[in-house]
Amino acid sequence: MSEHKHTDHCGCGHDHDFEHDFITLSLDDGTELNCMVLEIFSVNDKDYIALQPEEGSEDEDNVFLYRFIDHEDGEPELLNIEDDDEFEAVADAFEEMLDALEYDEMFDDDELEEEE
Repeated sequence: MSEHKHTDHCGCGHDHDFEHDFITLSLDDGTELNCMVLEIFSVNDKDYIALQPEEGSEDEDNVFLYRFIDHEDGEPELLNIEDDDEFEAVADAFEEMLDALEYDEMFDDDELEEEE
């Protein structure tokens, strides 16, 4: 049996750059929605979480933002962001992170093209 060493370009079909955790949300109507954790980040000394419904869900293009509290017992708590100003600050911070990632990826792509 050969040992396969996974790399960014090994061709095996797996995405080795991104291993995500998942959280199941219990919605108000009693349904459950499995979501990928995109990021946990801080804004004004509070933690927030960005979630995206998994592929195949009718909401898969949406990103959900919640206040995130990681309790000492290991159970996370997600709270709705009720304040409009707070939500706007969190959404802006998340968009800035996405813009920074796209900027970084643009330069990573340029470096890959130069290597080839």
